[in-house]
Amino acid sequence: MAAEAGSGIVDSLIVLLTVFIIAGGVGTLVAKIGDVPYTIALLLAGLAVSVIVSVYASVGAVGQFRDIVVENLALSHDLILLVILPPLLFEGAATTDLERLRANAVPILTLAVPGLLVSVVLLGGVGLVVFPALASGAVAAQFSLLISLLFAAMILPTDPVSVLALFEEMGAPERLSVLVEGESLINDGVGVVVFSTLYVLVVDGANPDVLFDPTELSLVLGELVVVSLGGAVVGLIAGYAVYSVMVTLDEQMTEIVLTLVLAYGSFLLAEHYLHVSGVIATVVAGLFIGNRGAEYAMSPRTKISVFNTWETAAFLVNTFIFIAIGVRTPILRLISNWHLIVGAIVLVLAARAAIVYPSAFLLNRARSVDLPRNYQHVMVWGGLHASIPIALVLGLPRSGGLLTPELTQTLESMVFGVAAFSLVVQGLTMGRLLDRLGVVTRSEAEELYELLVGRRRAVQEALDAAEALYRDGEIPRGVYEDFEAEYGNEQEDLSGAIARLFERHPELRTEQLLMGERRVLQQEKSALIDAVRSGLIASDVGDRLTEEVDLKLDSVRSGESTVKEVEEGYTEFWRERAREFGLDVGDADDGDRTDTAE
Repeated sequence: MAAEAGSGIVDSLIVLLTVFIIAGGVGTLVAKIGDVPYTIALLLAGLAVSVIVSVYASVGAVGQFRDIVVENLALSHDLILLVILPPLLFEGAATTDLERLRANAVPILTLAVPGLLVSVVLLGGVGLVVFPALASGAVAAQFSLLISLLFAAMILPTDPVSVLALFEEMGAPERLSVLVEGESLINDGVGVVVFSTLYVLVVDGANPDVLFDPTELSLVLGELVVVSLGGAVVGLIAGYAVYSVMVTLDEQMTEIVLTLVLAYGSFLLAEHYLHVSGVIATVVAGLFIGNRGAEYAMSPRTKISVFNTWETAAFLVNTFIFIAIGVRTPILRLISNWHLIVGAIVLVLAARAAIVYPSAFLLNRARSVDLPRNYQHVMVWGGLHASIPIALVLGLPRSGGLLTPELTQTLESMVFGVAAFSLVVQGLTMGRLLDRLGVVTRSEAEELYELLVGRRRAVQEALDAAEALYRDGEIPRGVYEDFEAEYGNEQEDLSGAIARLFERHPELRTEQLLMGERRVLQQEKSALIDAVRSGLIASDVGDRLTEEVDLKLDSVRSGESTVKEVEEGYTEFWRERAREFGLDVGDADDGDRTDTAE
């Protein structure tokens, strides 16, 4: 028994070491080349593993590694959900700007919730006809409606990492990036919930006719709603609980540990103890701590450390996912299933288009949002399918219920094939599509502004560092003055260049004013909440002041600043109350206020 346990530990260490080696190799490749998104590099690594396993399966070391991954390392459905998915979902949620997500909530939720559900039904229904016709042997007869729907729920969640990196590089509109990222975040959560529901039916060997029974179908849909809302509540409560602890700390290692506890703890609490959606709980918790927590409970150093930790965790998990699918799907099996893979690619793209274009038409017709046609094309072609689908298919059992070893291997091949096409073909042609559609909008003035601001921030950091060194006695006064003169002159030149750029391009100044005002107002609101919580002011006074800040935030979100150069754009409530008591507080619109304090 001890020997077997030791062997299992060694096997796990071999897999982990291999993951780290390949992750390091991919990271080095991406750093050297620079133009290849890391998800595409990981996919190519997975394909390389697939080729090696096919060609050298009989060689000792390769065959041993394949046996460890396929036979000894049990990638169960629960293991995938509990260990693999939380880092991917939490990292994606924590790096999503909640304010921008909220501003585009209507199109994002339309595409990610009803849009995803309809596309699953469409792909599942058409796949029931197409997949058996393309499959061979016994697998053709095993493609029931439930299996087809299961494949649809697995493959349709999107992965925006590669596309967003390209958007940032080419200067695509911020709103388009928010739409793609927000939809991916929400439909990942919804897609996994739908997949888990169908998974239970498949493993239990349920009759597909259950889907046509109104009573049973209503129960299934009701359960989806209940577990989703329950998961959201658990995630919100867990996120706030961890936030309440973090806001009193300034210790980056402890705060990193707390986010780890939050990501896995919220999932475990929701999924295994409260029997609601752990996936939704993790997403909501990540959104909360990545926005409110990052803004109010983390120092700049802690923020960098926390996000770097989760980025690294997601990278390692992605590496493992692509290696595992490469090992479990030899290249020869991919080739033998090429008919099904091509059919799946066409149907997935068709299902995507069948949702994006009609949804955009209806939203534009209702005039609730504006989704230009070129945005729609980008959202169809940019709906890449990678990490989440591969992770889900890896968790399928080899047999059980409606699944057989041959059918599971076929589904793995289909998912891997669609992911390969999605990342390599769609991902690498996205740049040309953006150019052809005229979507890229970042001007030379915006690029110059980013350059000047970036350099000014670096200069300020250099000045602060020099001052700290002088204050601590590590450099003499003369050296410090040399630093101060050199960097101080450059700082003045940079500030002057930015001012002249604003004069020539006032739209840049307006954009930066609104962004800065939004962040300042959020700090105001946070200070008011803390004041009420600590008992410094009464809750009714705090509510009135908070309501005033919310009005300003709404104005800023609509593109109208409350800050004017000469007169203030908003008369605060406190001025009115002070005047009622006969206090001279000055006029909000007086640009030449004098300080009467001696």
